[in-house]
Amino acid sequence: MSRVGKNPIIVPDGVTVTIGDNQVHVKGPNGELTEVIHPSVIIEQNDKELIVKVNDENNPKERALWGLFRSLVNNLIVGVTEGYKKELEINGVGYRAEVKGNVVVLNVGYSHQVEFALPDGVKVNVEKNIITISGINKQLVGQVAANIRKIRKPEPYKGKGIKYIDEVIRRKVGKTAGKSE
Repeated sequence: MSRVGKNPIIVPDGVTVTIGDNQVHVKGPNGELTEVIHPSVIIEQNDKELIVKVNDENNPKERALWGLFRSLVNNLIVGVTEGYKKELEINGVGYRAEVKGNVVVLNVGYSHQVEFALPDGVKVNVEKNIITISGINKQLVGQVAANIRKIRKPEPYKGKGIKYIDEVIRRKVGKTAGKSE
């Protein structure tokens, strides 16, 4: 039995959940999200609770889907109520970022500025050297953060680049002066 999948999902006030043919549609104060559900996963709604089940609890593949889809549906509910955010930090002399409309312009040590177009549903705020990415879709927020970080990954010698706020960069020792023998 799946430890994650057997836990019920509590639906808060102000959130409506519609379960249709292989789809879950969640509407809340921050917006609407939809997730396609695997045919072997069953979602039942009881008052303010959602219960996720599978056709065969003894099948290992369906047990894996059980926990996965319970987490995905829970992420939809958290997204439309609270939202998600990721924070990136820019380190380096002269490294900076700014938002121009729907584009993030990054100066990160290249000979040119790098422009990153934002997808719909994601907002970016830049204060000093911190880039805050927010939205209601957890998957989209995480992917945009990863794509921005990929533009200039932090290097291990001086730590210059774009990193997550809570990321720890393992530093390497640089070259030493020549041996004197």
